[in-house]
Amino acid sequence: MFCALHPDRLVRVEDVSSAYGISKAHLLKAARQLGQLGYLENHRGRAGGIRLAMAPSKIVIGEVVRHTEGNLELVECFNSDTNTCPLIGVCKLSNLFRTGLRAFLAELDKVTLEDIASDRRKLLLRLGGMEART
Repeated sequence: MFCALHPDRLVRVEDVSSAYGISKAHLLKAARQLGQLGYLENHRGRAGGIRLAMAPSKIVIGEVVRHTEGNLELVECFNSDTNTCPLIGVCKLSNLFRTGLRAFLAELDKVTLEDIASDRRKLLLRLGGMEART
């Protein structure tokens, strides 16, 4: 989202870390992964940074979550290879979790990065960005 709010420049990981209060080490790992997946361009070095590798309208949030969050096994019984629950097949809770996960991802599939970054001015003000005041 930070890159979508600053499309005209390379964004430093330090700036994202400061704006969101997130660990720089965590962000470096996330930026590397998002770069490998083709969502970000990663530029190394002293004048380096990150930027979107495609238009925000092409980045579907549900797709990003699926690519970055792994298998999304909310409960043990979602994995038939490791499940040890004696209630498998009769438990209504696992079906509820499956239904909820499908609904969650379906909602995320309706939204692009462009959608969630569309109120640029308010978002920048909340993040303390000077660009919002100009």
